[in-house]
Formats: sequence, structure tokens, C-alpha cells
Amino acid sequence: MEEAGVRAAKLSRRESISPVKGESPLLGPRGEQRSCGGLRRRRDPSPLGWGPRRGRAYPSGTPSRCPGPASATMSHQTPLGSSVPHASCLDLWREKNDQLVRQAKVAQDSRLSLRRQQLAQDALEGFRGLLHSLRGLPAAVPVLPLELTITCNFITLRASLAQGFTEDQAQDIQQGLERVLETQEQLGPRLECGLRGLWDSVLHYSSLLLELLPALHHLAGLQAALWLSTDCLGDLTFLLQTLNGNQNEASRNLLRLLKTWSPPAEETNAPLTLQDARGLRNVLLTASAFRQGLQELITGSLPRALSSLREAASGLCPRPVLVQVYTALGTCLRKMGNPQRALLYLVAALKGGSTWGPPLLEASRLYQQLGNTAAELESLELLVEALNVTHSSEAPQLLIEVELLLPRLHPASPLHCGTQSQAKYLLASRCLQVGRAEDAAEHYLDLLALVLDGLESKFSPPPSPTGPCIPEVFLEAAAALIQASRAQDALTVCEELLSRTSSLLPKMPQLWEDARKGTKESPHCPSWVSATYLLQGQAWVQLGAQKEAISEFSRCLELLFRATPKDKERGPASNGEKGCVSDMTLQQLRAAALISRGLQWVASGQDTKALQDFLLSVQMCPGNQDASFHLLQTLRRMDRRDEATALWWRLEAQTKLPQENAAWSLPLYLETYLGWIRFPDRETLLEEFQTSLPEPCDL
Repeated sequence: MEEAGVRAAKLSRRESISPVKGESPLLGPRGEQRSCGGLRRRRDPSPLGWGPRRGRAYPSGTPSRCPGPASATMSHQTPLGSSVPHASCLDLWREKNDQLVRQAKVAQDSRLSLRRQQLAQDALEGFRGLLHSLRGLPAAVPVLPLELTITCNFITLRASLAQGFTEDQAQDIQQGLERVLETQEQLGPRLECGLRGLWDSVLHYSSLLLELLPALHHLAGLQAALWLSTDCLGDLTFLLQTLNGNQNEASRNLLRLLKTWSPPAEETNAPLTLQDARGLRNVLLTASAFRQGLQELITGSLPRALSSLREAASGLCPRPVLVQVYTALGTCLRKMGNPQRALLYLVAALKGGSTWGPPLLEASRLYQQLGNTAAELESLELLVEALNVTHSSEAPQLLIEVELLLPRLHPASPLHCGTQSQAKYLLASRCLQVGRAEDAAEHYLDLLALVLDGLESKFSPPPSPTGPCIPEVFLEAAAALIQASRAQDALTVCEELLSRTSSLLPKMPQLWEDARKGTKESPHCPSWVSATYLLQGQAWVQLGAQKEAISEFSRCLELLFRATPKDKERGPASNGEKGCVSDMTLQQLRAAALISRGLQWVASGQDTKALQDFLLSVQMCPGNQDASFHLLQTLRRMDRRDEATALWWRLEAQTKLPQENAAWSLPLYLETYLGWIRFPDRETLLEEFQTSLPEPCDL
């Protein structure tokens, strides 16, 4: 009797304690398997008590304290709501999930970055281990809501720590869908349909199992976030249509579909989640509206862009995103001709956060459009300072946020403000354009210091489409210094540029001949070097060294007459605008050098040589009227009346024609230089020459 009592007590105590490794509520101490009717010896040698699962391997050891959601006596298609003998395992798994969610939230609230990172990483590994345990067991309908919730928490934390979605998250979602379909034993044929087919099958099947819907909508929200971040908008539209049960053409508007989507509310006793489906839907709505508004802004659909951006601003935007939304609204309103309303949004953007670059850049564009040069330059100066300040960015939430779903800013985007050196260049070039030569010179020198510290000698590539190449920055700096009457500093800048580019010049005349014939590519450096000689010549003019100036202008012309328009040498590119611009730049450089040298010949009293240069400049660049006016004045001074009269009639006729806006643009350094050699008073010269002409009847 005493021995029987001891055995009964031991058995009672074993059944009352919590499960430990190698033992569970469903298994006895020596491999027996419990059922509702008592104990039954396990027939297979598997440590978990189940046979092979259609070719899927099991882990070598016990994955968790509880072996799984189903016993050998239960079908894995047990309907929800039935009495499940492994309730204690479900409770343990759920408790572990809730503990990990709380740990992740503690990590989020931690101000210590190392502790925060460690806690979040530990929580991620905890979710990974929990999923490994569950997926190592046959899929069971009673456990699927918990398993899908854990999957969602794992994906959310993993994507937030990585600050983006990867292929791993797509595989996690696919495995979750496959687990749902395993309960139907019809997984094989459906795998061939891809994720869209899986979602269609799962949502159709889950409509019969209402308990699965909250977790599936949560998983669908993560799938929507992944597809939105990777621009799979067609798949995203299909998913939302399936969730809403509406697949007609009228329901293809993404924002309307997101507004219509209403994820079911979670039960009060549901497992904890890092972010529920409704929170995901709000993030998706804001991100979709912002992405759509930016795209419409770039393509010029301004009314639609305004509506989409206002939709984004009305959502739950983090402060950095709200700054971008307000800046985009300011850009849109400026382009729509509402500068005052645009300014209000830009002020709100500047007050809304520490990311001041985009609103300051847009403010400079707005003031330039309004003609307020002082405010424009002040905005650019603040932009340079803002980009020089390193802001301590807030730690990202351990959630799917709007930032994760936005594309990287393209240089063409109105929100792209570039680097500090790019902002400094913009400020320097605008100062040069509006005539603030002293400020421009200082900004250019600062810019050259920045550039030379970071980019040593990258001078050989052609200009990038987003801005000037480095040699052109040198040339603009030299032009600004000359305009600021700092000729000696300009010579120093030119010498620095020559030291970096002269080695690129072909030394053999045969190379020039090959370039002209097209057998070899004409180098880019001749235009840079010839422009450098041109600016050096002007610097010597300012210093009063006439001989040195003429020598530099002659060296410039020698290079220019060898060079060929680089874009015309490249075939198809010459058909576009770039070919015309390059050809026009070369013509204007030649005209500038000839006029400059001709003016020095005039200053030295050598009108014959000046006449040759002016005449050649008119022939080389017929569109340059300054060359024609210098030629007219020289002919008049040399008393070559007939030639002067013929030229005067031609110029008089040209002045009466409507002036067409030039379809080409010139480099800034060349535009500045042409301003220095512009004929001072064209109308006065024409009027004076007209008074000296005989009456029309005598002609």
C-alpha cells in the first residue's frame, strides 16, 4: 500500500509541475503519450512523438519546452473552438510572445543606444527561436492565430532594425501563408501561383475561419508595406482589392483602396503585437499619399499633387516626414503661382523639425521667383550652415514607419538639397550671377577648399548632369576673382587648374588629327585649358601687363582652333541639345578670345591687327553682335567708310528684328566673361554713325 501511494504521489507531482526540456503535458516520463483517456505508449522513436511530415526534416533536438500544437491522436485540422488538450503549451508560447513584445517596447524607451540595440536584438532572436519551434511542428488551426502574430512581430522588429524590407521578410510572409494552407493539405499546386496566388487562396480559405482574420490582416499589412517599399504597386492593388472584396476597375485607386480597407479589431485577450493592422494601415495611407504626391509633382500634375500631399499631411506623420510634406506643398504652390501660401508651408516646415535643408533650398527658389535677391541669398547662406551642422537623429521606432516606405530621393526631386559643397556652389554661382563679385569670390575660394580636400584630381570625366565639373568650378572661381578686382588671386587659381589638366593634353599633332577625323575621341580638356588661358589673359589685362595678356589670348586661340566640338564627335549625341550647346560654347570661346586680343591691339595702337581679329570673330561666330560693333568702330576709326556703312546697315536691320530667346545656354564663367567685353553703348554708336552718313538720295 505504501509503495502504491508513493507511486501515485510521484505521478501526481510530475503532472502538476511545468513542462521542462524533454517532457511535456502530452508526453509521459518514459515516452508514453497522454490522451483524454489516460496514457498510451508512443509507437515511433521520434523525440517529439510524431512521424515524418511529407519530406520535411525535423530539428535534431527539442525546439522548445512544449513539443507542439498537436498530438498523434489529433488531426492538424482541428476546428477552432474545440477542446484542445495542450492549452498549457499555447499559454506558454503566448506568454513568451508577450514577454518579447514588452522587451522590445522597453528597448524602444531606453535612451542608451547600446542597451536599446542589445534588448531589441535579444527580442528579435527570441521571436526567431519561437517561430523555429512552431514551424518545426505540423500546422494546426488552433495555433495559427498565435503563430501568425509571432510572425508579424518578428517581421516588424526585423524590418525596423534593418531600416527597410529585404527578401528575408518576403520569405517569412510566404512561410506564414504556406502554414495556413498546410491545414488544407493542398499546398503543392498553390505554390506555383506565387505570393499573389497564395494570398488569394489564403484569404478565400480564411473567410470560413473568422478567428484567423485579425492575424491575416496584420500579415497582409506587412505584405502591403513590403510591396509599397519595392514599388510593386500592381501587386499591392490586387491585395487590397482582395481584402476589400472588390476587384473592378473603379477600385484601382490606391489611396481609395487603403481608406476602404478596414482590418478587423483584435480581441481583448489577443496576443500582444508591436504594431497592429490598423496602425499599419495608417502608415501605408500616409506613405502612399506622399509617394503619389511627389511623383505627380515631378511629372507636373500640380492639382493632383496638391490633393495627395494634403492627404499625407493630414495623416500621422513623424516630424521629419512632415517637414518633407510641407516642403513639397510649398514647391507645388510656388509652381501653381501661389507664393504667399507656399511661404506659409515653408515656414511651418522650418518650425517643424531640425531637417532644414529642403525648406531652405525651396525658400531660395521662391525668393528668386519673386525677385527678392537678398532673401534668396540669405536662404542659401542658411542652407550652407544647416548642411554643416550634424544633427543627432532620433532613434527610429521599433515599428514600420513612414520613412521605411519612402523611396530614396532622386536628384531631380524637389526635396533633394545635396551636400554642403553643392549648396556652397549654388550660393557662389548666384552671387556671381547677380553681381556680388566680392561675396562670390569668397564663396568660391571656400568651395575650392572643400572640393580639394575631398576630391583630389578627378578632373578628366565629362560634366555630370547634376552640375558643373570640377574644372568649371575653378574657372568660375577665377572669373569671380577677376570681377572682384583680385587678378593676382585669379592667376593663382588658373595656375592650379593648369597644373591638374595640362598633363591631359595630347602632345603629338597626330593625336589632334585623329580627333578631327573621328578615329579617336577628342579629349574634353582643351576647352578647359583654353578657357583658363582666356581668363589668365584677362587677369593680365587688369594688371596692366599688355604683352602677357596678348600672349595668353594667343595660346587660347591656338588650342581652340585645334579642338572640335566634343559632342559632334560622339555620333547620336550630336542630334540633341547637348551637341548644339557644346558647339555654341566653342564658337563663343573663340569669339571672346579674338575680341579680347583685338581690344589689346587697339589699346597698343595696332588697328590693322585688331581689325583682323574682329573680322575673324564675326566670321567664326556670326551671332555675336559685340564682335560686329567692335569691328564697326575699328572700321570707322580707320576711315574705311564703305565697309563700315555696309556693316552699319546690317546691324541696323538686325536691331529692328524681334529678339528671340536663345535656346542654348553657356557656362557661367563664359557668360561672365562675355559681359566684360560687351560693347558699352551700341545705340549711341549706331546713332553717331547714322549722322555721319550722306543723305539717302546721294547713295
